[in-house]
Amino acid sequence: MSMTPKQIREHIFATIINKVEEQDENRRLEALNEFMAVTGISGNAPEKIAGLIPPIMHDLYEKWIIMFIDRLLETVAPENIELLCDGCDNNNAALVLAYIMFLESERMEQQIDKDLHEHGLAASDTNDLGDVAANYIRAQMTKVAQQASTDKVKGNC
Repeated sequence: MSMTPKQIREHIFATIINKVEEQDENRRLEALNEFMAVTGISGNAPEKIAGLIPPIMHDLYEKWIIMFIDRLLETVAPENIELLCDGCDNNNAALVLAYIMFLESERMEQQIDKDLHEHGLAASDTNDLGDVAANYIRAQMTKVAQQASTDKVKGNC
């Protein structure tokens, strides 16, 4: 069964956004606390600072996912992409991993920094929030990429 480009886009978008949305507020705050603790801030300051940082706007995730899909469709033959859109766990994981690798590209690191900086400015009227959020995202992407590289593929779909 052949998928239309629209169906391919919708499947990839749903797969990635669902993975992004799995993260709940407690896990976000826990990750921020860990990140802030690494900076050497003592006492309960990390918790206070982490509590000041709002979640990344859903619009940014959507923007980055759409950019990924656009780039994927520009560079990979549709029939090859369609193979990844069968809904099996391994292929969904491959799509998410490709998305993470896309986010780690130099072009996207610059785009993410720019978007987070603009988001921080809009949210706080200062440069600090965007910079903290950018550092947090970079640290989390590195952590996820390290975890993904140690995962072993188990069987076929």
